[in-house]
Amino acid sequence: MIKSKGAIKVIALAATVAGAGLLLALKAPKAGPTNIPQARKPNIVFIMGDDLSMRDIGPFGSTQVHTPNMDRLAKEGVCLDNMYNMVPVCSPTRQSILTGLGPVRSGAYPNHTMIYNGIKTLPLYMKQLGYNAAIIGKKHYAPEASYPFDFLGGRDHDGGEGVDVDLSKAETYLKANTGKPFFLMFTSNQPHSPWTRGNQAAYNPDKIKLGPNMVDTKITRRQMAKYFAEITYLDSLIGVTLDIIKRTGQEDNTIIMFATEQGNSFPFSKWTLYDQGLHAGFITKWPGKIKAGTRNAAMLEYVDIIPTLIDIAGGDPTKINTGSKDGNGNMGFDGISFKDVLMGKSSQGHDYVYGEHTTRGINQGSDAYGSRSARDKQYLYINNFNFTEKFKNVVTGSPFFKEWRQINPARAEAYQTRAEEELYDVVNDPFNLKNLAADPKLATTKATLKAKLAAFMKQQNDKGPQTEMEALTRQPKNKEED
Repeated sequence: MIKSKGAIKVIALAATVAGAGLLLALKAPKAGPTNIPQARKPNIVFIMGDDLSMRDIGPFGSTQVHTPNMDRLAKEGVCLDNMYNMVPVCSPTRQSILTGLGPVRSGAYPNHTMIYNGIKTLPLYMKQLGYNAAIIGKKHYAPEASYPFDFLGGRDHDGGEGVDVDLSKAETYLKANTGKPFFLMFTSNQPHSPWTRGNQAAYNPDKIKLGPNMVDTKITRRQMAKYFAEITYLDSLIGVTLDIIKRTGQEDNTIIMFATEQGNSFPFSKWTLYDQGLHAGFITKWPGKIKAGTRNAAMLEYVDIIPTLIDIAGGDPTKINTGSKDGNGNMGFDGISFKDVLMGKSSQGHDYVYGEHTTRGINQGSDAYGSRSARDKQYLYINNFNFTEKFKNVVTGSPFFKEWRQINPARAEAYQTRAEEELYDVVNDPFNLKNLAADPKLATTKATLKAKLAAFMKQQNDKGPQTEMEALTRQPKNKEED
């Protein structure tokens, strides 16, 4: 828990470590230009964290982590309480958002991956609708030619050295390109490990409350404190971004969206299909359109984001040819527009959401430990293809996990050894601790979810184990860190 005196210092200290570029953005004149006409179409700013679990920010229940700017967004907009990712690693996540397609269908399903040639992407759609389209921060997509963003700088991994991202470049870009509405994507590297940014002194490891899915060890607590500090650092960057938009003079005509990406890199989160890996936090502010301080329980997926943005920008997402044919012969998006959900006109989304993960090709991952999932509002079903093998990644070989094995070997083993089928009551067991797959009372539920998953895999052109073994062909190179 943050000490009250320390909390006041967090933002200033977090912002300072970003370096001269960020300080320039902070010190820029507050007076906004008065000669910029309001765009007919709304501007859109999309901000995304990196390896951030939704439960670890204030708007989605955290009482431990200081996130005043995220809290401010939530108070001024709508929180979507049932947004889900399809894949719990970075590069496929970003490319599912940017294509509106599931990871296997697009080809971007292992980590450090690439989409198939000919698939269209978000910057192309936005430019066709009359927008400037720029990105600053982490890209982590491929091939470059498929993503015609105006790139404003940043890097795909932050080890804590130097300036991670110079947000003043975004302000310069927006002021220089006033003839069109803008789409600006700020994709932060935080709070992805190694957790080197932010005021770590603000979080006392001994006072942190760990979830029931964690093993309480000294290293876990120290790492969690560093992770919390970096979340607060990310929050400070969101504050800088909000101030930049205000200085453009177009705050009232600008939509702000924030997404948490996939879960953090502790066990049972990132790299898994449990709710800690796929359940995402999503907040949207749209002055004059979205009722402030609201929440919506519609079940949605990241592949719904592009159709929604196209809808908001004046296009018809149902008539788009994505450049990819699905297993049913359709060329459209896998997602749907949730514009009416944002505006409080609907609480309807999907009846089911889906997930996939492959360890083949990830850093220190199992040779092929493919998993797929289907989820409704109460139950999560997971099928593990190679369940007789050990699940491995960078965590399982770390000193951190060695301590888990010593303190709670059963819990550590549960991370690496899974049943072929898993079924969880996510309402009564939100941390997915009790596998109900063998419960005869839930046989019909399991059969329904299993059938829905099979249909989804067919639609995605997903051949299961065969698709897993082909994963390396979807990686242009395997040198980045994650």
